[in-house]
Amino acid sequence: MNPYLALLRTNRNFRLLYIGQAISQLGDWFNAVAVFALLLDLTGSATAVAWMMIVQFLPMAVVGPIAGVVVDRVDRRRLMIAADIVRGVMILGLLLVRRPDQVWMAYVVMALTVAATAFFEPARTAIIPNITTAEELLPANALASATWSAMLAIGASVGGIVTAIAGRNIAFELNAASFFASALFIRRTQYEPAPFTGRRATGLAALTGYTDLVEGIQYVRRHSHVAALMLVKTGWGLAGGVLLLLTIFGQRIFPLGGSTAAGIGVLYAARGVGAGLGPIGLRWVLGQHPRTLRRVIGPAYFIVAVFYVALAVAPTLPLAALAVLCAHVGGSILWVFSTVLLQMEVPDRLRGRVFAAELGLVTLTTSLSSYFTAFALDQYGWSPRTLAFLLGVSFCAPGAIWMLILSRWRATDQEARLTPAVTYDRGDTLSAEEEVLKGRI
Repeated sequence: MNPYLALLRTNRNFRLLYIGQAISQLGDWFNAVAVFALLLDLTGSATAVAWMMIVQFLPMAVVGPIAGVVVDRVDRRRLMIAADIVRGVMILGLLLVRRPDQVWMAYVVMALTVAATAFFEPARTAIIPNITTAEELLPANALASATWSAMLAIGASVGGIVTAIAGRNIAFELNAASFFASALFIRRTQYEPAPFTGRRATGLAALTGYTDLVEGIQYVRRHSHVAALMLVKTGWGLAGGVLLLLTIFGQRIFPLGGSTAAGIGVLYAARGVGAGLGPIGLRWVLGQHPRTLRRVIGPAYFIVAVFYVALAVAPTLPLAALAVLCAHVGGSILWVFSTVLLQMEVPDRLRGRVFAAELGLVTLTTSLSSYFTAFALDQYGWSPRTLAFLLGVSFCAPGAIWMLILSRWRATDQEARLTPAVTYDRGDTLSAEEEVLKGRI
C-alpha cells in the first residue's frame, strides 16, 4: 500500500492533524494573496508588501524563545487549539481595512496572528514524533509539506481568482473560518505525551522560563550537529527576499489579465507545486536513511540558486512559473529533510524550544532579506530581474558551507568506529558500529 495513504488510513491522530492543517493552510493562502493585493492596490508600494512580509515573519523571532518554553511546558494539543481560535478571531480584523490610512490595522492584525502561529507551529512539529512511528516520521513530514504546498498552489491560484471576482473580504472570512475548523479537528486527537525525564527546576528563574531557556541553549551548544541542522532553514532565509519578488513579478512583469492578484497567484501556485514534489519524489528515489537526507541538503541549495537565476531571465509567465516550481523543489528538500533529522535527534522534552528557536532564526533572516530587497526596489530602483539573479546566486553560499560541514560530519562518522559506545541523554546506549549504521553521528 502507498505509505502516505496507509499513514492516513491507519493513524487516526495524524489524519485529524493533517485535515486540520489542510483546511487552515488553504485559508492562509487565500488570505496571503488578498493581503498582498490589498496593500499594492491601496499603496502601490513594494515596501508596503515587504513590511507585511516582515510582519508575517518577525513576530515569530521575537516570540520564539517564550513560545519554545511554553510548548515544552504545557499540553501541546490544547496549545494548538487555543492558537487556532486566536488566529481565527484576529483575521476578522482585516475586514475593517478599506482605505490607505487604515493600512496600519492590517499590520497589527497580521502581527498578532503570526504571534499565535509562533506557538502553533513548534507545537505541531514537536507533536508529530509523538503520534507517528519511526517508519512513519519521514512520510508524515513529507505529506505535511506536500499538503502545505498543495494548499499553497490551490489557495494562491483560486484565491487570486476569488479575490479578483468576489473581493478580498471573502478571502479573509474563509481564512478565519479555516482556523476554527482546524481547532475542531485537533480537538478530536488523542495521544499520550512523552513522560518528562529531565530535572524540574524551582524558584523565580524556573517560574519565568529562564531556566528552561538556558537548558535549551546549553543543549544546542553541546550538540553541534543539532545546531547545524537548525541553521539549514536560516541559510535559506538569508535570501528569503525572493518571496517578495514573486509578488513584484506578478504585479510589474507578469500581470495576468491586468490583475495583480491573478499574476501573484500563478507564481505562488508554482511555488506550492514545487514544494510538494521535492520531498515526496526524493523519498521514493533515496529512501529515508539519515545520512542520505543530510547529503541531499547541500545540492538542494544549488537547485534553488540555479532556478531563481532562471527566473531572472524568464521571458514569459509560464517559463517564470516553471523556474519558481523547480526552485522550490530544492527549497522543500531543505525544509523537510532538516525537520525530520531534528525530530530524530532532539529529545521530546526539548523539542519545542529547538523548533521555536529554529523558526525564530529563519523568520528573522527572511524579514531582513525582504526588507533589503524592498529597499533596493523602491529606493535604488533596481529591477526585479536583477535582484532575482543576485538572490539566486546568494543561495550558493549556504550550500557551500553545508558541504564543508558535511565533510566534517563524515570524518566524525569514521572516528566513531574507534569509539566503543555512545550514550544519549535519552538513555539509549548503542555500539559505535550501530551508531554509524543508524546515521545518528
